[in-house]
Amino acid sequence: MYLVRDLFKGYEWNRIPRSQHLLLGILFFNYVNTSKDSLQAIEKTSSGQQRYRIKMEYPERDKFL
Repeated sequence: MYLVRDLFKGYEWNRIPRSQHLLLGILFFNYVNTSKDSLQAIEKTSSGQQRYRIKMEYPERDKFL
């Protein structure tokens, strides 16, 4: 699981203004929800930050189910 800020180095993220943090979060969330990539938005943290995970698909396992 990861947050959008985890995609940046700490000092880079801290130099970005808060308004840009929010915009990046909105754009990333929209990308995840409209793309067919293996990303998935999951629960939010207690501070309101959206968490994401990479969906793992196991085609070999699925053919036995």
